[in-house]
Amino acid sequence: MTHQGLFITVEGVDGAGKSTAMEWLAEQIAAQRTVVRTREPGGTALGERLRELLLHEKMDLETETLLMFAARREHIAQVILPALARGDVVISDRFTDATFAYQGGGRGVGFDKVLILENWVQGELQPDFTLLFDVPLNIARARIAARAKQTNEALDKFENESFEFFRRTREAYLKRAEAAPQRIAIIDSTQSLDDVKRQISQAIAQRAHLNLHIAP
Repeated sequence: MTHQGLFITVEGVDGAGKSTAMEWLAEQIAAQRTVVRTREPGGTALGERLRELLLHEKMDLETETLLMFAARREHIAQVILPALARGDVVISDRFTDATFAYQGGGRGVGFDKVLILENWVQGELQPDFTLLFDVPLNIARARIAARAKQTNEALDKFENESFEFFRRTREAYLKRAEAAPQRIAIIDSTQSLDDVKRQISQAIAQRAHLNLHIAP
């Protein structure tokens, strides 16, 4: 799908440490282009209501997958496509790679079903560039626990999942990256924030079609 804007997504398992780097990247790009920051599930009024259900309510695994795509369709129609048509840069905290990883891999729903929904809901829309923040699972789990202790907030149903669930999710993410190396850049987020910024800058510099200049 051709459009005037740029669609960037940020991915990784819970605890991968993408939030701070995503804020920095948005600030860097905002100095050059208009930036729309958003997230999934969520991004719209309806999407945020569905997010609460998805993060906290028990449901059939296929229902969960369908609701993810229902929220995504609203997100695409109300936020992403209008922003891209204006020529803005959309930076989304998660998109369909997350559904392949969490539902397709972690939940075991299967990639074929996710692919059918992806084709139906998105058509030709795909991110122009994706940052996949990757860490060993013991580090990710420790970060989740530390954050929960610091904020005194209860974990959502995904954060409460088993080590095996996150192993399958991480493996699915890495398979997606292996299949699309031009689109997906793996970022080693065990490194310091400065090193993470340098990795992001280098990954963007290697993709001239993005036409972005990010100082490390």
